[in-house]
Amino acid sequence: MTHWLIANPKAGTGERGREFWLEALLAAGVPEPQCRDFNDDAWEDQVQAGDVVMVAGGDGSVNMGARLCRSSQAILAVLPSGTANDFARNLDLPEQPERLCALIAEGVTQKVDVAEVGQTLFLNVAHIGLGTLPAREAEGAHKKLFGRFSYGLGLLRRVSASRGFKAEIRCDNGVVKGRWLSVAVASGAFFGGGNEIPEASANDGQLDVIAVKPRPLLQLLLTFVMVRLNKRSPQRTSTIIHLKGTCCSVHTGKPKTITADGDVMGQTPLEVKCQPQCLSVIAPTIVSTAKAAPEDTAIG
Repeated sequence: MTHWLIANPKAGTGERGREFWLEALLAAGVPEPQCRDFNDDAWEDQVQAGDVVMVAGGDGSVNMGARLCRSSQAILAVLPSGTANDFARNLDLPEQPERLCALIAEGVTQKVDVAEVGQTLFLNVAHIGLGTLPAREAEGAHKKLFGRFSYGLGLLRRVSASRGFKAEIRCDNGVVKGRWLSVAVASGAFFGGGNEIPEASANDGQLDVIAVKPRPLLQLLLTFVMVRLNKRSPQRTSTIIHLKGTCCSVHTGKPKTITADGDVMGQTPLEVKCQPQCLSVIAPTIVSTAKAAPEDTAIG
């Protein structure tokens, strides 16, 4: 078994780079890692089934590592070093670097789902509409200054002025049509720097589709706060629709940009299929946001 270490020097604040993690991994007893660069793909053919590919970076870097691990049947180990680190939240990884590296040395693994889009994939969420703005605009010094809060700043600037877009959303046998502010298709339980998706996990074999309708800013904020407090999807709402299924498609009236795991993926239409528990990851457990259901409450 070979341990490979790939670090994105541009991730997050840049403080947790290759040397930081290499020192922590060696101290934890991980066999001397083979350090490689994402910009050089010549080494990827050397990765074999059962190897551990350790990725230091944000969700975009982890996405690249996941594609390599899935094709080679290697094991993905996440070393959170980015701005959002939403995929790491799904894995309940220790915050202390020494504990995380000890977990890698022990080789504790779990299986997670992957959202498949044609020949590519995503681990967290694909966005259409206003949800794409953070990935397209929150870059450079602005992103480093505000950290994960930069993901919300871009939205607040635009949300009041947006009339939304027309789209048809299909999820397994269900279909909804309307005008939407944002559509998110998620395979895990977190997005946007720690926002929870109610009743979800990264190994439940389901995609979660969160579609938000154009509404006044105050109404949107109230709805999101109530969903966060209740930690469950609203059963009846004029603001948010939450669908689940193994497959999902989004067709828009005009082509719209799609972002996935923080990077631009392409344009609509979007066709997604959940591949259940097909990726091995280093993790003590998989986080679930499912809660015992209280009495139903109308929201929005």
